[in-house]
Amino acid sequence: MATAESYRIAIVGSGPGGLSAACRAAEMGDSHILLEAQPHLSNTIYRYQKGKHVMAEPNVLPLRATAAFEAGTREKILEVWHNDVARLKVNVRYRAQVVKIERQASGFKLTLASGGTVLAEKVVLAIGVQGNPRKMGVPGEDLPNIQYQLDDPDEYKGETIVVVGAGDAAIENAIALARQNSVHIVNRKAEFSRAKDGNNSLILGAIEQGKLRCHYNSTPERIEKLAPGHPSGKPMLLRLNSKEGAVEVPCDRIIARLGATPQREFVESCGISFPSEDPAAVPAVSPTYESNVPGLYIIGALAGYPLIKQAMNQGYEVVEFICGRPVAPADEPILRQKFSAFSANPDVEAFLDVLNRRSPVLAAMNRLQLREFLLESRIFSPAVGEVLYKEGDYGNSVFIVVSGEVGVQLDPNDPTKLRPIKAGRIFGEMALISGRPRAATVVAGKDCVLIEVPRRAMLKLISANDRAREYIDRVFTLRALERYLVPGADDAQLKAIVDSARLCQFKAKEMIYTAGDAAEHIHLIRSGSVTLSTRVGTRDVVLQYHAAGQYFGELDVIAGTRRSQTATAAIKTETIRLDAKPFLQLLDRHPQMKAAVQARFRSQIEQRLAMERDPERGARMHFLLGQGLGEATDALLIDESLCIRCDQCEKACAATHGNVSRLDREAGATFDNLHVPTSCRHCEHPHCMKDCPPDAIHRSPNGEVYIQDTCIGCGNCERNCPYGVIQMGVQSPETPSLWRWLLFGRGPAPGSDIHDYPKGAIKKAVKCDMCGTREAGPACVQACPTGAAIRVGPEEFFEVLARGGR
Repeated sequence: MATAESYRIAIVGSGPGGLSAACRAAEMGDSHILLEAQPHLSNTIYRYQKGKHVMAEPNVLPLRATAAFEAGTREKILEVWHNDVARLKVNVRYRAQVVKIERQASGFKLTLASGGTVLAEKVVLAIGVQGNPRKMGVPGEDLPNIQYQLDDPDEYKGETIVVVGAGDAAIENAIALARQNSVHIVNRKAEFSRAKDGNNSLILGAIEQGKLRCHYNSTPERIEKLAPGHPSGKPMLLRLNSKEGAVEVPCDRIIARLGATPQREFVESCGISFPSEDPAAVPAVSPTYESNVPGLYIIGALAGYPLIKQAMNQGYEVVEFICGRPVAPADEPILRQKFSAFSANPDVEAFLDVLNRRSPVLAAMNRLQLREFLLESRIFSPAVGEVLYKEGDYGNSVFIVVSGEVGVQLDPNDPTKLRPIKAGRIFGEMALISGRPRAATVVAGKDCVLIEVPRRAMLKLISANDRAREYIDRVFTLRALERYLVPGADDAQLKAIVDSARLCQFKAKEMIYTAGDAAEHIHLIRSGSVTLSTRVGTRDVVLQYHAAGQYFGELDVIAGTRRSQTATAAIKTETIRLDAKPFLQLLDRHPQMKAAVQARFRSQIEQRLAMERDPERGARMHFLLGQGLGEATDALLIDESLCIRCDQCEKACAATHGNVSRLDREAGATFDNLHVPTSCRHCEHPHCMKDCPPDAIHRSPNGEVYIQDTCIGCGNCERNCPYGVIQMGVQSPETPSLWRWLLFGRGPAPGSDIHDYPKGAIKKAVKCDMCGTREAGPACVQACPTGAAIRVGPEEFFEVLARGGR
C-alpha cells in the first residue's frame, strides 16, 4: 500500500485566497500542497464571461500577497496568476477533488475523489461557496453541446438554444442569446419568482414581444441525439414534461443554469459548525481564521469575505499565522488613522472593543465583519452646531453616535428646539430604508464623535445580519411613530406599540387589506408605496397614495369602523404592521396627543371626500402609478395639451450631455393629456444601483441618481432598470453635421444613436441625471417654450392630478 504524502499545510481550492496562501508558502519554503478539483486555477474566475472586467475592491485596502492582482479582464488576471504559480514553483495538483477531511492525532487526513490520500498538520479551506454546477439529472445530459456555463453569448449565431432555469443567470443568458439566436427558456414554475426585479421585467417583456419562447411549468424529461438528416435539421431533441403534456424541442444547444450543489454538507462533514440553518450563514472564525476545529482554517467567500483582495490578503496572513510569523492585519494602519478622531495614538484592538460595546449595530458583528464595516465608513468629530444633513436632502448614509450627542430640529422656524440622540443610537435610517428625503435637520452636539456608514455597507449588513436588521427596524418604527403618527410621545410610551410590530412583504398589485375587513392594524411603509381605493360603480378608483416612510390604515382604527377602502401595494412593498390596541390605549391615556391625531384624521377625511367627488382624478393617479411613479422621486411629465412637438426638450438634453439625449419624448404612455416619456424616474430605491460592481451609481442630496466615470460598461444597470431608461453608449464631443459627415466622413452621422459607435470605443451607461451640474435645473424643462414639460415628485401628485396635468 502506497504511503500517503505528508505536508505541513494542505490548501484546498485555488481561488484567490487559496492561490495567495500557496504562493506565500512557496515563497517562504513552507511545506505545502495546493489541491484543486478542476484542471485549471481559480475555477470561479475561470467561469466568468469572456472579457469580464474584474474589480479590485475594497479600494482603500492595500494588497498583501505574493501573487499579483490588479483590476482588469478575466483573461489578464488568470494569465498573471498562472505565471506566479510557475515562477514560485507552487506545489499544485489539479483534478484533485477533496471529498473528506478527517481530524487525526497528528493533524488531518484528506481523501481525494481518485482514492488517494494526503496528510497535513494544518488545512486551509478556500473552496468558496459556489460548489459544482447542478446537472439536469435526466438521460442524455452528457451529450455534446450541453453546457452549464455561458462564457460569451456572441459566439453563437443562428442556433436554436434552450436555456433551462429561471434564476438571474438563466434569464441574462437567454436575453443575451436571443439577439442572434432562436431561444427557448424552461421554467419549472409559473413565474420567475427568484429573479431580481429588473431581470423579471426584462424576461417578461422579451416573452411578450416574441423575442424568445418560455415553457412554463415544465421540466426536462430526457435528451435524445437525432440522426443526421432529421427533418428538424437539429442534432438533438429535448423532451419536456409540461403542464399541458409532453413537449418536444429540437435544438442545437442546451444551456442549463440550475445553480450549484452547496458546499455546506461537505464543510459540516469536516466537523465545522454553522451559527444557524440560514443558507446564507457562514462559519465563525477566529482573528487568525481558525474554525471551531483546531488546525482547520477558513478563508475567502466561505468565511463571508467574497472580494478577491480580501481573500488574497487572508491567504497570505493565514500562512503567516500557521507558521508562527504573526502579522498585523492589512487594514491596521487605515483603522488607526480612522480612530485618530478619538486619540492621537489609538490602540486598534482596544477601540474595536469600545465600539463593540457602544452600539447595538456594531455589537451585532464579529471582529472581522466589524473591521470590514469600519473600512467602508468614516469616523469624524464635527464642530458643535455643524449641520450634518438638512430636511429634504436625499441620504446616502446612516450615522452612529459613538460619543456625545446630536440634535434633531423639531421646528424649522426655531433651530434651538432640538430632540437629542444620545451615544450608541443611530440616525438617518429612515431615508436609507424608505428611499425618501430626510425628514428633519440634524446638527452636531458637544463632544460628538460619529461613524458615517455609506448606503451600500449598511444595506449589506441589514441583508446579512438578523440582529442588526431587527435593531434598525425597531428604530425606524419608533422614529416614524414619533414623527408622523403620535408626535410628542417618547420611547417608553411607544414601547407597547413597537413590541407588536411585524414586518410584512407584498408583491406589486397585491392587496394588503380589502374594504369590509376588520381594522385591527396600522401599517408603516418601510419601502415601496401603497394606494387606497374604493369601488365606484363597476371600477376601482384610487383615492390616496402613500409613499415609503408614511403610514396608512389609521383612519378606520381611530373611527372604530371596518375597513372603508382597499389597500394595495403599488410596487413591491414592505410594511411594518402595528397592532391597533396598544395605539388606542396610548391615545386614551394622553388626551392632548389624541386631539392632535384626530385633527389630522379630519384633514385626511376631507382629502378623501375631495377625491371621491372627482373620480377622474383617481383614474389619472392609477395611470401614473402604472408608469412607475409609485416609486419615483422625480419624474418628467409632459402635458400633451400644451406640447407643440418642437423637440426642444430632446435637443436641450443632448446639448447638455455630450450630444447624447437621455430623453425620448415620443416614447412612453399617455392618458388623457398626461404623457410619461422614456426618462429616468430617480426611484426611491434605484434598481440600477442594486448590482453595480464598481459602485458607480450614486444619489446626490437633491435626489438625482447619477452615474460616475468609474462605470465599466458591464450593462447590469441597463438590465435592472424596469423602465428602459438606461442605455449603453459612447459620448461624442461633436454635434452631428450632415456636411462634415458627407464630405469628410468625420463625426457622428446625422440620425445616429448611442449604439452607433466606433469599433473599440468604450461603452458606458447613459441616463438622465436631472442636469445636476446645471444651476438653472433640468435643461428639458427649461427649454420647453410652452411649459408642457414638468418634473414632479410624489408629494406633488395631488396638485398635478387636481389640475389635470396643467
